[in-house]
Amino acid sequence: MTRSRIALIGTGGTISSLGEDPFDIIDYGRHGRIMNAQQLLEYWPQVAQVADVRPVKFSAMPSTAIGPAQWLELVRACHQAAADMPDLDGIVVTHGTASLEETAYFLSLTVKLDIPVVVVGAQRPSSGLSSDAGMNLANACRVAGDPGARGLGALVLLNDEIHAAREVTKTSTSRLQTFRSPDFGCLGHADADKIAWYRRPLRPVGKATEFDVAGRESLPRVDIVYCYGGADGAAVEAFVAAGAEGLVSAGFAPSFVTPEMAEAFTRVMAGGVPVAASTRAGSGRMFYTTRMREPGFVNADNLNPQKARVLLMLGLTVTKDVAGLNAIFERY
Repeated sequence: MTRSRIALIGTGGTISSLGEDPFDIIDYGRHGRIMNAQQLLEYWPQVAQVADVRPVKFSAMPSTAIGPAQWLELVRACHQAAADMPDLDGIVVTHGTASLEETAYFLSLTVKLDIPVVVVGAQRPSSGLSSDAGMNLANACRVAGDPGARGLGALVLLNDEIHAAREVTKTSTSRLQTFRSPDFGCLGHADADKIAWYRRPLRPVGKATEFDVAGRESLPRVDIVYCYGGADGAAVEAFVAAGAEGLVSAGFAPSFVTPEMAEAFTRVMAGGVPVAASTRAGSGRMFYTTRMREPGFVNADNLNPQKARVLLMLGLTVTKDVAGLNAIFERY
């Protein structure tokens, strides 16, 4: 059987990290030992049994250091890999789990390729006893090479589960089953005998989106304001003063905030700074009630705050109009 041809873009993270011994699975970061893509494949030679994997050097860092600048570089790296290796069946991006879901969602909306992109991480370093790194890496390569993965946008693979980038989130600090899609569940499984698919996402991705980040060196600044009992408007005003072009409200479920914070949001929205209303619940839609619609909030639907931020940043590259931004959130 012909093996799939996969480009492996390494960014670092736990999957690429090494501790001092097999039981060093929590504080391994103190060593700063993070393998690049080539080194990771040498550490896990078994991956060559499931795919012809070609390493692409990118970075070796914890995902706490990955943000919009790196997202833009990753999009370019994906397109460059496809241009350099036109026979590719798919691309795998290794990534730390801390911010993996944000990177994956950004790639899902901006990578304009026909081949799949699969983002993979691990909860235990490669050197750890019973590490999930090797199996996750192998399964990500299998998924990236599977014809069923095409047209689904960027996918996330951990713990044998395949998730849509828009829906998946990290739900536990250290458990292996940390990545879940709370509202709708996974798309399928990377089982030992085959890649088993069960559903497909409906929202547009990749080539079907209007987001073109080619040539961009930065993205509009968008900050998240977290609501809690007694919160005032200080954070709202501070983020705008710092240059925020948009804000995301992580409100009480199903989206409301304190009266003081609502007043601050209303002021900044009147000044031309759009605010996408999400919730801190981690699941469920934001309801576009009168007290959210009339002040001019953007409806973030069921996106969690960090995903709403990604979409608002991209939306602001297209329009600053609230109606236009609402249409974007409705579509994606």
